[in-house]
Amino acid sequence: MSSVIEQAVQVRLVASAPRMESVPATLRYDRRDPFAVSMSFPAPATLEGTDVCWAFSRELLVQGVDLPAGLGDVRVRPYGYDRTVLEFHAPEGTAMVHIRTSEVRRFLKRSQGLVPAGREHLHLDLDADLAQLMRDAH
Repeated sequence: MSSVIEQAVQVRLVASAPRMESVPATLRYDRRDPFAVSMSFPAPATLEGTDVCWAFSRELLVQGVDLPAGLGDVRVRPYGYDRTVLEFHAPEGTAMVHIRTSEVRRFLKRSQGLVPAGREHLHLDLDADLAQLMRDAH
């Protein structure tokens, strides 16, 4: 069984203009980093013209599909019927995307199949992480 789940999704980019543009994105979960998920956007979908990847807590995504969650750089909240809004805050500005809640739930179910909630600590390799920190310190 693979230790990584990637799911291609279409999201709607909310802009200041009334129209919303549909762009590709990828949700990713790696059991080697069991508390985190990421959402990446290809270069053509970003203002900078480079690939952009946001990493955040899986628990934030779990909470945000039902209730507003997050206070920092990433915020998640339900929106209408079967939509979830993700807000990404950076010094350059804020990006907001709408994604189908059913897609988020499918992704979360797959990630829970790989590492059930509450069992993430069993997938941490603290010895390897500590060794890497020590190497980086020299």
